[in-house]
Amino acid sequence: MSVSVQENQAKLEAFKAYVRKMKQYEEAISLIYWDMRTGAPKKGIETRSEVVGELSTEVFRMATSEEMGNYLQVLHQPEQLEQMDEISRKMVLECKKEYDRSKKIPADKYQAYVVLTSQSESAWEDAKHTSNWTMFQPYLEKIVAANKEFIELWGYEGNKYNTLLDMYEPGMTVEKLDEVFGALRDKVVPLLQKIQASPNQPNRDFLDQQYEISKQKQFSLSILKQMKYDFDAGRLDETVHPFATALNPGDVRITTRYLPNDITSALFGTIHEGGHALYEQNISKDLVGTNLCTGTSMGIHESQSRFWENVIGRSKQFWNRYYGELQQTFSGQIDDIDVDTFYKAINHIEPSLIRIEADELTYNFHIMIRYELEKALINGTLEVADLPEAWNAKYEEYLGIRPSNDGEGVLQDVHWAGGSFGYFPSYSLGNMYAAQFTNTLRQELPQFESLIESGNLEPIKEWLTEKIYQYGKLQTPNEIVKRVTGEELNPDYLVQYLEDKYKAVYGI
Repeated sequence: MSVSVQENQAKLEAFKAYVRKMKQYEEAISLIYWDMRTGAPKKGIETRSEVVGELSTEVFRMATSEEMGNYLQVLHQPEQLEQMDEISRKMVLECKKEYDRSKKIPADKYQAYVVLTSQSESAWEDAKHTSNWTMFQPYLEKIVAANKEFIELWGYEGNKYNTLLDMYEPGMTVEKLDEVFGALRDKVVPLLQKIQASPNQPNRDFLDQQYEISKQKQFSLSILKQMKYDFDAGRLDETVHPFATALNPGDVRITTRYLPNDITSALFGTIHEGGHALYEQNISKDLVGTNLCTGTSMGIHESQSRFWENVIGRSKQFWNRYYGELQQTFSGQIDDIDVDTFYKAINHIEPSLIRIEADELTYNFHIMIRYELEKALINGTLEVADLPEAWNAKYEEYLGIRPSNDGEGVLQDVHWAGGSFGYFPSYSLGNMYAAQFTNTLRQELPQFESLIESGNLEPIKEWLTEKIYQYGKLQTPNEIVKRVTGEELNPDYLVQYLEDKYKAVYGI
């Protein structure tokens, strides 16, 4: 081995150790965030936000440091990349992309932004509880202004919103999103109209009663175990807004929200977050400590949460297996309700105000609304002060309903408080990816439905691990979709899934 080759190998190993250190900082930050969202004392939030800001800024400095620049100057050379194994090459490419983007943001501006979003999330919780938009508005104005400033520093091609989209769904553009959303809207609207006109509306009266929260938790935990969520590598907690946090594949935590008069909210919220967790828990151990040890994009991530929540959790086969256990858990409350009635009730289609409780057909309209508002905010055609009215008008236009207060309107999601602009489209992209993956899964695992009905979900999880989970961020969303399904993103699979399912549910 020549001296130069030895030096380059040493440089690569030093680079990997440097990235591992950054990941360790990020794990500590994630743990602090989890604590802030699950029970940290309110009086400590301001100081804790400063701690997060300081640690996040240190990671930011490392990602844009002269040392990182020196590593990339050597390792990003074409001849060097050619000699690397797949993981090393992708690590360098990802760091270079992040370096080029982050280098354009001054460290002091980044730190101020992290502190702002940490404080904003706490302010959002208070504002949501009291439906007080004016309490949250100043924070959001600063966050939107910062994002617009960052986009100018980062640069953009075409629509300014493309830069934010690419952060969550690499390769996605406004032009492509407008196309797939338009195709979806054109086909789903007529289906919704047929459903609303159908005389076969499900009976849902039995859902409107008190369901003991301790029993809801008991059943949620049981279903997570059936999904093969590893409790030795995770835990379930309660928060205002359900979420999943992956510290590493051996520590992936999820939360849910229990409502005393709603048996479905916590259940499907838990299954949804469990889907995220299965992805993170089953990433290859070869990627631990690298910048590839996470989901490849938020769209692919959402494909897994929506797959488990809807394709599995809302299927007839699932409830043929588990409905008896639900009846036993809530003994005396739903004893006289048969499984077919329950199945139709949980698949009831009706426009509603709350995104996380929306049915899987109208859910996509919630996402389109947020997408259009975000584009307008970022491109300067909508001011933050006018957001509540714009929100309400969009809900009336798309869903025919209007929020009675800002708590069930513009304040219902935490994402903007955390600065996650460009994130919402991933939810609908996830629905599309999930339907496309499911189409292939059914072909390659013909016993798919019988496995669900027998409660044997392990082969399904193994298929997903083999095809998607293990790769982490090693492959792009488009590479995964094309490899698994043989074609690029195609919204027709979601349309077909929705039509097949709901024409049967509603007898149309």
